[in-house]
Amino acid sequence: MEGVAIRDMLADDLRQVDLIENQFYGTPWSISSFSHELGNRDAILKVAVFHEQVIGYICIRSLLDIAHLLKITVLPKFRRRGIARTLFQHALQILRNSRRDTHELTLEVRESNSAAIHLYKEAGFQETGRRPGYYRRPDEDAIIMGLELL
Repeated sequence: MEGVAIRDMLADDLRQVDLIENQFYGTPWSISSFSHELGNRDAILKVAVFHEQVIGYICIRSLLDIAHLLKITVLPKFRRRGIARTLFQHALQILRNSRRDTHELTLEVRESNSAAIHLYKEAGFQETGRRPGYYRRPDEDAIIMGLELL
């Protein structure tokens, strides 16, 4: 989408990220959770910004040779414009270019989140399992997906 910039998440972004998080998640992350990830050298945090407003974000953490997608969110009025895909592509580029020992990216997604599942499948993810009752508010199973990076 024209006018959207993707950049590293900064501490100054946390208030906007927190507003988004609390608006759309039954069990949102706290500001301190995001702040912890900002200080984690094994984390990738990016934001999508439109007219100085954070409209989306992604958080991925690496552990040894596997990375895990922890969060990806875009404000509803900006969805279906390629922003999540762009955030995801930026993070993948970092994993592939600067974390060459990382060979897989994993995630969990609500089984009812068909838009996200479609995005992940388009990116090459495959379903690898399920976690019964993984999500709360509302209670729901998680689909586990994985993407080979090598």
